[in-house]
Amino acid sequence: MIIGVVGKIAAGKTTIAKFFEEKGFCRVSCSDPLIDLLTHNVSDYSWSPELPEKAEPTRDKLIEFGKYLKDKYGEDILIRLAVDKKRHCENIVIDGVRSEGEIKAIKRLGGRVIYVEARPEIRFERLMRRKAEKDRTIRDFEDFRAMDDAEERLYHTSKLKGLADYVIINEGTFEELRRRVEKIIEDIAGKV
Repeated sequence: MIIGVVGKIAAGKTTIAKFFEEKGFCRVSCSDPLIDLLTHNVSDYSWSPELPEKAEPTRDKLIEFGKYLKDKYGEDILIRLAVDKKRHCENIVIDGVRSEGEIKAIKRLGGRVIYVEARPEIRFERLMRRKAEKDRTIRDFEDFRAMDDAEERLYHTSKLKGLADYVIINEGTFEELRRRVEKIIEDIAGKV
């Protein structure tokens, strides 16, 4: 089984993927292949596109390189690479799914897609708390909105909600999110 998790920056994609990981899924992010290629760490893959010049995997660099790969190898390239990286796993959860092509690739593989959303103010607070290296250029809410708007223009993330099998509004507690995800896992298990 393959599960894809879609949503805007800091909506809760990785947290949801970690809940699936606790249930035995192998977790991988769409950005993992980008980071691996940019840092030339490709030993987990059975194949890879050409390696770029080695670079620090900042959010801007990941977006730029991801766009290049999608233009050259197809919109599903990151899904193909993520699945290849975890090819020895029976069940895979992929967080950071960002495009219609990626969603279609997951569904072609028989997978399901979860869209997670939260208000911008909540997502900004989460982003500031997590202090991820790739987010270090975001210093205030204006920076966050600019990055959020740029990502929306690039990926049209909001429109992907209609392609999802499940939608989660993640504005409550950690435990509320866990219960919603567990219901989805039960539902998926019942359909397999």
